[in-house]
Amino acid sequence: QVQLVESGGGLVQAGGSLRLSCAASGRTFSSYAMGWFRQAPGKEREFVAAINWSGGSVYYADSVKGRFTISRDNAKNTVYLQMNSLKPEDTAVYYCAGDRGRGGSTSPIDYPYWGQGTQVTVSS
Repeated sequence: QVQLVESGGGLVQAGGSLRLSCAASGRTFSSYAMGWFRQAPGKEREFVAAINWSGGSVYYADSVKGRFTISRDNAKNTVYLQMNSLKPEDTAVYYCAGDRGRGGSTSPIDYPYWGQGTQVTVSS
């Protein structure tokens, strides 16, 4: 089992950047595929990005491709989401999630482990 804690959210102007971090507890972090999801008020939780256990395979939602980068440092038990060229429509609570499978799933139901979320607000 893994416990996840996100950090790095905040308020930023459109066009700005933020880097989210997700720190994991436990000695088996490197065996988990990881994902980032987001949820805006009144909307369903949606897939943002995912990365497999080694970092060799990454996946992105079309809405963030070319602007966001997911990465991981297994030595630090941490996964990151670098967000550039932020838009007001990126405003949401961002969650990291862990999956013992191969990784790359875009469905929240495939991720049994979740952090508490961090708020990202992009002003226009």
